[in-house]
Amino acid sequence: MQPLYWILSLCILCSCKDDQQLSNTPQKPSEAPTEVPVAQLKEEHVAADFANLLAPLIDPAKLDTLKGKRAATPRLRKACYWLQMAHISGFDAGEIIDQAHAQTGPHEPKRAKAQRASLIRNRLILERLGCVDEAGMIKLRKGNAPTITKGPYAGEIVTGDHIIPRSVCPELDNALYNLEMMPLTLNQRKGAKVTQRQIDLAKRWNKDGLLSDAGLKAVWAGH
Repeated sequence: MQPLYWILSLCILCSCKDDQQLSNTPQKPSEAPTEVPVAQLKEEHVAADFANLLAPLIDPAKLDTLKGKRAATPRLRKACYWLQMAHISGFDAGEIIDQAHAQTGPHEPKRAKAQRASLIRNRLILERLGCVDEAGMIKLRKGNAPTITKGPYAGEIVTGDHIIPRSVCPELDNALYNLEMMPLTLNQRKGAKVTQRQIDLAKRWNKDGLLSDAGLKAVWAGH
């Protein structure tokens, strides 16, 4: 009888140990999280991953087929999100952009260069305005306008402004190199004004084949 008692006791102890191990094992969530933790990205992602995510957002061929007013602005916000994530992970934004362009190319070199410079500048603008905090990053990832948290425009949203106004030159509506992040009140104050900056850019872009002769004339007429 005693040997049987010890066998039963041993079985009970083993069963309890298995139950405890099961209870301590983390369960997988039923759905994948919508936001990947920054620490996880830093550990798991390589430069090619960010380039893969960026490429379809900045592909000139896709941008040229967008329909509707200001259709490229949400893409710019999403692109800045991935560039910021790459920056946080220790990668150079320019190199990520180059890899993304290589995936979707070949492209007109001068357009790729202008787009590269614009993307780098816009990421820096968002960073300096304090738009890359947790709340801002969630909005950028979804293509929405983040809120400024630093400087005199804190509390305002950041808009995607057309450097050369859309009303003056509609052909540049979806050109990423013609978009610049700007506080809402500054954008409203600027309106459809054409200053020397717009004239200089129009002449450069026309020379580089990024703006038609008709577009250049329209910018001159709006000065």
